[in-house]
Amino acid sequence: MPARPIPKGYEGPIPFLAVDDAARAIDFYARAFGARERLRMNTPGGEVAHAEIEIGGRIVMLADRLPIYSWRPPTELGGTSVGLGRYVEDVVQQAVGAGARVTLPVEDKFYGDRYGRVADPFGHEWQIATHTEDLTPEEIAARGREAMANADRRPPGRTTGVSGEQ
Repeated sequence: MPARPIPKGYEGPIPFLAVDDAARAIDFYARAFGARERLRMNTPGGEVAHAEIEIGGRIVMLADRLPIYSWRPPTELGGTSVGLGRYVEDVVQQAVGAGARVTLPVEDKFYGDRYGRVADPFGHEWQIATHTEDLTPEEIAARGREAMANADRRPPGRTTGVSGEQ
């Protein structure tokens, strides 16, 4: 039987993270998000050239910063160019206990989710959500208009509930 052109489990977009100290990142993702290591290939010098972990049934690839790759870790960029999102029941405290930093406290949002963000020790930001209400697109739009109208009346330092920005 010929090989599948697209292997099972690799059908959609797969994030590939550049990190400083990929071996430590794999350990962190296991403790913070329950990641399971699927594959690791090291360079002769011991850096991680390619690794695959599974989080919530989805593959995430990662590697140390190596000259063969054009992408850079957030520590080199001074920020990240991508946010990683996932729906969970409750993992923020687990992630914080493993070394993540809360960048946006979890709160109920108008679109039917509890939502917050954490930054991992490697500079990648994870958007954490728990779905709490099933809403129609019309209900979300109406609540969104209300949230935006009330955004100017919130105390300084409080999130708007619209985009989570302060």
